Amino acid sequence: MVSKNKRKRSGKPLEALHLIGMVHLPPLPGSANAAMSIDDIGRLAVSEARLLEKAGFDAVIVENFGDAPFAATDAPKETLAAMSIVVRDVVGAVGVPVGVNLLRNDAFGALAVAAATGALFIRVNVLSGVYATDQGIITGNAAELLARRRLVAPHVQIAADVHVKHAAPLSQHDIALAAEETAYRAGADALIVSGSGTGVPTDLSNAERVKRAVPDRPLWIGSGATAETICDTLKVADGAIVGTALKRGGRTTNPIDPTKMSKFMKAARTG
Repeated sequence: MVSKNKRKRSGKPLEALHLIGMVHLPPLPGSANAAMSIDDIGRLAVSEARLLEKAGFDAVIVENFGDAPFAATDAPKETLAAMSIVVRDVVGAVGVPVGVNLLRNDAFGALAVAAATGALFIRVNVLSGVYATDQGIITGNAAELLARRRLVAPHVQIAADVHVKHAAPLSQHDIALAAEETAYRAGADALIVSGSGTGVPTDLSNAERVKRAVPDRPLWIGSGATAETICDTLKVADGAIVGTALKRGGRTTNPIDPTKMSKFMKAARTG
């Protein structure tokens, strides 16, 4: 059960979230490389989410990062079931807002998980446009997603990528126009700009173009923020999603390194 106090505290709008920490899950039951039980995965996720909250992060995103190779747009039912269990545990364990990212681009599955668990928002890698990815061609489906949200979970907000990482746009190549379409035609509540891949630095000039094109939506940097770059990052963007920079050895799949996290937070507060 989630306490009434925690439900109240986790109702922050996306505008109030500046540092968003990643909880990268190991392979879930049913995925190609699954090895851990769902109970152990849940305990690990709760532990990392609590570390992020204690350090001062404003929110966390739970992501099935270990499930590669990913389904393109329709994650297996066992993945949705496992994500729901883990996200429910995280929502009940922390007082900061929790987001859901169901890779590769199962926006409807992420919405279902959020609706069932009390998560505040979902990340949608392709909400608008057409992208070539390592899972094939993925096309945004904002119309059906927003209609579904209205029916099942109108409180859940959508943070959407613009020129998402690990992909190449096939429709709108201009990042500023892609941002406008993602916000004003597809209905994203917040925008995300990343580098070319996980942990890769984001070109802040791209972020500046997106912010000028869409000044009335929160803008988050989606990859590459480090202790050395976070101050400059937050001068351009409203927030940053942080994962790899906090991990031991700089490897996304490794546990959080408390020393790295402390250094990162010190730099972020100084800025």
